Amino acid sequence: MGNEQQGQEKLLAALGLCRKAGKLICGTPLVCDALGSGKKPYLVVCASDNSENTAKRLRDRCAFYGVPMVRSQICGEELSRALGKGSRVAAVAVTDEHLCRLVQGALPSNQ
Repeated sequence: MGNEQQGQEKLLAALGLCRKAGKLICGTPLVCDALGSGKKPYLVVCASDNSENTAKRLRDRCAFYGVPMVRSQICGEELSRALGKGSRVAAVAVTDEHLCRLVQGALPSNQ
């Protein structure tokens, strides 16, 4: 297994842990709502195969509210399978500071 594959699995495992802890928001509409709410997420992770419109919407909102955003190398289908969702997931937001550090540690260093 290559380094890139191991990095993706590590990221998926960290996001899965966030989901089990109830500290993960799944889906673009819910992430955008959370960004505008009083309790902002600490990090937004986007799927690699998002449309330009979705990517721009998330990028602009994250920039406006000062929340870091990373575009992962994981496609939406893979992300949804790892999180136990029935449909494609375009973005997720981590709402816990400590779990955010775990996810950031699982990201490839070039992000």
